[in-house]
Amino acid sequence: AAFISIQAFPALLDLPEELEVSAVSCGSRHTAVVTRGGELYTWGWGKYGQLGHGNSLSSDQARCVEHLVAQGLRVEEVVCGPWTTYVRV
Repeated sequence: AAFISIQAFPALLDLPEELEVSAVSCGSRHTAVVTRGGELYTWGWGKYGQLGHGNSLSSDQARCVEHLVAQGLRVEEVVCGPWTTYVRV
């Protein structure tokens, strides 16, 4: 099983420098951000598929949800629940 660190204090995000974040939402063990360009990046605990990468893997690194990009969908808003992620496109 992958180790997922727990941040008990604020930390800088390790996102590509050219991305501008317009929204952030935190679940109980995962986080999602929407960029001004309409992309969704997620990271954290992914056991229930809440990261949106088509698997149940966890990750400490923010990754773009490529399925939304491939479908030509622009993300407007994200809300994370305990084990879920809701996206408005």
